[in-house]
Amino acid sequence: MKIEKINENKIRCILTRDDLEVRHIKISEIAYGSEKARSLFRDMMEQASHQFGFQADNIPLMIEAIPMPNECIILDITKVADPEELDTRFSRFSQSSSDQIEDTQMSFLPDGADEILDLFQKLLEHRLKNAPKETREQQAEALASELDIRRLYLFTRLDQVVEASHVLRDVYHGENRLYKNPDTLAYHLVVTKSDHTPEDFNKVCNILSEYGDSAKYSTANEAYMQEHFTPILKAQALQQLAQI
Repeated sequence: MKIEKINENKIRCILTRDDLEVRHIKISEIAYGSEKARSLFRDMMEQASHQFGFQADNIPLMIEAIPMPNECIILDITKVADPEELDTRFSRFSQSSSDQIEDTQMSFLPDGADEILDLFQKLLEHRLKNAPKETREQQAEALASELDIRRLYLFTRLDQVVEASHVLRDVYHGENRLYKNPDTLAYHLVVTKSDHTPEDFNKVCNILSEYGDSAKYSTANEAYMQEHFTPILKAQALQQLAQI
């Protein structure tokens, strides 16, 4: 693991395939902030602090992950003075929080529905770079099962969610939850890929986009909803509403 200081507000970490294998971390785990990935980020920040005095206490960080053709992955970490300036492709976290990496998502995570397939193809190409051609199908299936993709949709009215649920009745069976914001009265629907293929989940997201607005999802975001919003349906929300 090599860390470079770009400027006072930005560092770059270069991870090789060996770095990931030693830590038993998959590319998909880095993308979705597994416990191993959180441990890796903590080590990175400690090393950056020791080497360059790079401190990020109580400062939002923007993280961009760039897969490279030589089986390296580059992580650019930038301190952001104003959280409102963060691009919607990136999540936010505070270095002082014990769960700092929990809501971290990389730049190649899907922000629009169609980008789900772009993410899948990018990760698949990285995995298959040195793999025999005949294993492509097996690797694709394995990667599809590993990815834990979650999306968030906002609806102004409950009947919009109900209408979408009827369209998806025979299409989507994944885990999903519905919350209501007591301040705006908007409905927040969290949908997960579950055991759907990336292609099928992409279709589901495209359908939901016709009825609601896509919003940025992070685990910290949903934790806030669980604490401050009204839970309407905690499990299988769309499946239950489809019975109405």
